[in-house]
Amino acid sequence: MIAPNDEKRNIKKISRRDMLKLTGIGAAGAAIGATGLGGVMKAMGYDVSEPVADSTTASNKANFYGKHQSGITTPVQTNIYFASLDVLFSTKNDLQELFKQWTPLVVRLMNGELMVDLTTNTRIPTGDTGEAVGLDASNLTITIGVGPSLFDKLSIQQLKPAELEDLPHFPKDQLQKEFTGGDLCIQACADDPQVAFHAVRNLVRAASGKVQIKWSQAGFNSFPAGGGTPLNLFAFKDGTVNPAITDEKDLNKVVWVDKGWLKGGTYLVARKIQMHLETWDRTSLKDQEATFGRYRDSGAPFGKTKEFDDFDVEAKDSNGEYIMPDTSHVHLARKSGARILRRSYSYASGVMSNTGAHDAGLIFISFQKDPAQFTTVQNSLGRLDKMNEYVTHRGSAVFACFPGVQKGSYLGEALFNAL
Repeated sequence: MIAPNDEKRNIKKISRRDMLKLTGIGAAGAAIGATGLGGVMKAMGYDVSEPVADSTTASNKANFYGKHQSGITTPVQTNIYFASLDVLFSTKNDLQELFKQWTPLVVRLMNGELMVDLTTNTRIPTGDTGEAVGLDASNLTITIGVGPSLFDKLSIQQLKPAELEDLPHFPKDQLQKEFTGGDLCIQACADDPQVAFHAVRNLVRAASGKVQIKWSQAGFNSFPAGGGTPLNLFAFKDGTVNPAITDEKDLNKVVWVDKGWLKGGTYLVARKIQMHLETWDRTSLKDQEATFGRYRDSGAPFGKTKEFDDFDVEAKDSNGEYIMPDTSHVHLARKSGARILRRSYSYASGVMSNTGAHDAGLIFISFQKDPAQFTTVQNSLGRLDKMNEYVTHRGSAVFACFPGVQKGSYLGEALFNAL
């Protein structure tokens, strides 16, 4: 991260007692009050102002300002830290203030800067937790969304898009409450895992007393040395049939909402999918490929030779059998006729304490202009999908991701203009 000039580090001395008063910490060690750490730091004299524009000097950075939020059609980075949050307030004004507070902080983080300028005063908490100091922006993108539960909590149901509803229960779902739902989400993606984690950690810390993490998941992607589609933990290519992120016309059909306060935004679906690696590892390569409907090494669909070769899902061989098994993941997904933009990451979180099996899998992320697109695909997979033998869906959430922010504006402004 880019360090501030030394002259910016000076701040008036403050006693521990005064500091405790400012932060609202009592003798029992109570949490920072409803103003949040950001408000406390501003009161102490930290510079938390918004940069004039996206920095042009930071290396390896994505731009914050634009028609759409970053982290959706941005080229996929190698790491994600995804967090679902619950809000601790109950008014729309509090929500508006939160987004106004977060906007300049997100700009700074994506510029590769510290959350706030440092201070030499060692008697107060630092304004930035510091673990990203010395690292560049690492192509950090931060994407913010709102869940269906938020509108009920804040009594603004009239503004909730009709499409923004909790996903239905799908066959084979075994959802765990602790990995399901949320009022807000922060998706931080970067080419350094510590940069992504630092972003979420500090945004939540700045909003202490306003939000708390409901659930979170770190993930990773590894790309072939020569480029190409990354492999999931089953060693198959993941994301082959995505729309091209440079084809705005197609993205308008698949990803971007075209009406209401969400125009220019999109819907994010998050699913935490446990992959039963031990079972998979005992399965023959032939059966593995039949599960996907693709050859593992090339990524080509059955009956083809290259990863991106098109195919006819109804094609049959000389014996009248489907060339691509009709229980394969690809066959059933294509048959649904729906399209989504996948942006998924693998995860590995140790072992399951009750079984000793890997706690590993996929943090599935998809973007679509209507969550019904995802629902259509998932219903098509249903109970027939051979993949069900090897995965279990443990978590699920859906969020409406705001359109992009123009200079002088703030995250979610269109929502509040609609009030």
